[in-house]
Amino acid sequence: MRDWLLGQIDEAGALDELSRLRINYDLAHAPENGFQAAEGHWHVDSGTTRLGREGPGPPEHGGLWEAACHLVGEYEFADARILRGVYRRNSALLGRNMLLEGRFFGLRFYFGVRVTGVIDEERDAGDGPERVWGWCYQTLEGHLEQGRLSYEVIKHLTTGQVAFRVAGYSRPAPIGNPVVRLGFALFGRRTQQRFYRNIQVRITDLVGGAQRGRPLPSPAVRADGIVLAPSGARPHPLERLAYGWTHPGS
Repeated sequence: MRDWLLGQIDEAGALDELSRLRINYDLAHAPENGFQAAEGHWHVDSGTTRLGREGPGPPEHGGLWEAACHLVGEYEFADARILRGVYRRNSALLGRNMLLEGRFFGLRFYFGVRVTGVIDEERDAGDGPERVWGWCYQTLEGHLEQGRLSYEVIKHLTTGQVAFRVAGYSRPAPIGNPVVRLGFALFGRRTQQRFYRNIQVRITDLVGGAQRGRPLPSPAVRADGIVLAPSGARPHPLERLAYGWTHPGS
């Protein structure tokens, strides 16, 4: 019997298709190159959540920072009520294609992103050095949005404070279907902001549980190596009644 991960979509075929898609906006005219270079209106978001504290100095083995990095690396922090993702476990993080499923009541939207940067560095924060690990993705053709999103786990090496930071810029992509276009105009931004808030709550809860001895969760892996994140996200028996669009952006 077919082992469905998302809805009734061929995840392997959809992942293969992503390799042929390009980033769906011109990076030269995006906010990452400065607001003077940016064309059109972009939302620029940033949120940081304190996860707890380790001793000063490098991250502790098996400690808070490493636990948070594990969750971020596997996309385990995602809120499955809003967004789920599949990817191939054997794919390198840098360059990884991910098929995301956006969920809004009985509607499902399938679109792709590509990991275009991995952050693994020590940097000066002005008030002392920080150890940072994370990654960022950019939207591909067919996505409902255009933009870039980064997830970082940060340890302040002087104070020991560990934090999770989500930051990015985005704007709606051209959407051909008038019903989808209207729905996204009405609900897209507020759903996006709700996702940002919820993932910060989720990673805080998961890291806190790990510090109390609870095992860190990991996403499900199918026999063919395709991963569904986050853990516990399985299709509902009534999923077949949901209405879906693949690559709804133009």
